[in-house]
Amino acid sequence: MIFKEWLRDLSYEVLQGSLEVSVEDVVYDSRKARENTVFVCTKGTKVDSHDFIPQVVSAGVKVLVVERAIAVPEGVTAILVHNGREALALLSAARFGYPAENMITIGVTGTKGKTTTTHMIKTILEHCGKKVGMIGTTGIVIGDKTIPTMNTTPESYQLHEAFTKMLEAGCEYVVMEVSSQAFKMHRVDGITFDYGLFTNISPDHIGPDEHADFEEYLNCKAQLFENCKTGIMNLDDEHCEEVAKHATSKLYYFSLEQSTDFTAENIHYVSEPDFVGLEFDVRGKYELDVRMNIPGYFNVANALAAISVCSFLNLPKDKVCHGLEHLHVNGRMEIVYTSSLCTIIVDYAHNAVSMESLLKTLRDYKPARLVCVFGCGGNRAKDRRYSMGDSAGRLADFSILTADNSRFEKPEDIIADIRSSIEKTGGDFIEIPDRREAIEYSITHAQPGDMIAIIGKGHEDYQEINGVRHHFSDRETVLEIVKNMTGQQS
Repeated sequence: MIFKEWLRDLSYEVLQGSLEVSVEDVVYDSRKARENTVFVCTKGTKVDSHDFIPQVVSAGVKVLVVERAIAVPEGVTAILVHNGREALALLSAARFGYPAENMITIGVTGTKGKTTTTHMIKTILEHCGKKVGMIGTTGIVIGDKTIPTMNTTPESYQLHEAFTKMLEAGCEYVVMEVSSQAFKMHRVDGITFDYGLFTNISPDHIGPDEHADFEEYLNCKAQLFENCKTGIMNLDDEHCEEVAKHATSKLYYFSLEQSTDFTAENIHYVSEPDFVGLEFDVRGKYELDVRMNIPGYFNVANALAAISVCSFLNLPKDKVCHGLEHLHVNGRMEIVYTSSLCTIIVDYAHNAVSMESLLKTLRDYKPARLVCVFGCGGNRAKDRRYSMGDSAGRLADFSILTADNSRFEKPEDIIADIRSSIEKTGGDFIEIPDRREAIEYSITHAQPGDMIAIIGKGHEDYQEINGVRHHFSDRETVLEIVKNMTGQQS
C-alpha cells in the first residue's frame, strides 16, 4: 500500500518527506518496528514512545506519526497529528481495509450487564442461523475459538485485526462490549456502530489511571450514541437522559417499569426440576412471549435490551424465542446443573454489591436452602472480604468459605478476614480452603431443594497462586463431580 491511501479519515500536517511511500503495517510498540511499517508515537502516563524514534528508524521504519514537532532523521516521512491514539485507530482501520464496514456492528455499553447482553444477542443470532463474532470480557470469540485479551475492548489495532479474522470466518455480525476506557483511549475512533445499546450506569472505574470522576465516566459511555446509527437505551436508569443528551443517532427505549418502545410485562419466576429461569412478555414495537433459562430480575432487563436490538434485524420470532430459552452465558448466572435434588449456579460476583444482588435474586426462587461457596481475591482492599462475609451471613442459609485468586496471600488469612465479618451476622458456615474440595462438599452434602451458588470466578479458568496461574474452572469442577457421583450411583 501507499501511505497516502491510509490517510482517508485522518487530519494531519506533513512535517517531512513524501506520502507516496510504500507501507505494509502499523505499529505502536517499538519492539515490533521493522521495514515498511508506520510507527505511531503517543505520550502515555509512564512512557513517551517519541523517545524510541532513533531505535525504530534503525529498525527500518520510514514513516512516523508524531504528536509534536520533533527532530526526525533525514529520509524519513513524518506527519503531525493532534492525538496519536486516534491516529492509531484510524490507520489501523485503513491498514485492514475498514473491515467493520462490511459487518453489522452492535456495541453494548454500561456499567453492568454488558457481558450477559452481548452473549444473549450472539445466542439469538446464532439460533437464527447467523455467523457472529463477539468481543468483550471473555475475549475475542470467532466460531469455537476464543482469543484472550487484556482489555474488555482491545486496542484499536487488535480490534480491526479481529474484525478481519471474523470476516474471513464468514461472520455477518459483530457484537461487542464497548467500555468507557475504549472511548477515553480512542480504541474505537472511526467506527460507526450500526446499533448502540446502553444497559445502565453507576459509579465505577473512577480513580488513578481510569476516570477522574463520574461525570467523565458517563461522558465516555455516552460517546457511543454520537457514533452509532441507531441507539437503544434503558429508560429505567436514572442517568438515561444524561447519556442521551448529545446523541446524534435515532433513539429507542426499553423498560421494565414504563410503557415505551420495548416493555417487559407479566414477569414471573420459574423453578422446575429441569428448568430455572423467567417468563415475561415483550410489548410495544415488538411483541414476544419469552421463556428464558437464566435467573434474576435484572436479567429481564438484559434480555429486553438484547431483544430490542434483535427486533431491527428481521429475525424469525420462533428462533429468537428458542435462543432465549437455551441461553448459555459462561460464568454469568450460569446454571451448570439442575435436578430434583438441587440447582448449581456459577457466577462472577466478586464484590459485595454483585454478591448481594445475586443472593437476593436467588432468594426469589424460594430454595429450601441457599448455599454459597465463595472466597475473595488476595492483595486487594480488605474491605471487600469483610463486606462479602457480611452479605453471605445475612443472605445465605449456609456458606462454604474457600480460596479464590489468593495471589501472594495465604488463603487461610483471607478466609480468617471473611470469618471475622460472617461471625458477626450469626450466619452458618464452614471453612474448606481447597476450592475443589469446597465445591465437592457443597454437592455431596446437598439437601433436597438446595440452590448452590459458587461465586467469584465465573468464566475464569485459572487460580492465581503466588504469581502463577493454575488451570481451574468452577464449571468443569462441578460437572466432573456430578459425573463421578451419578456414575457411582448407577
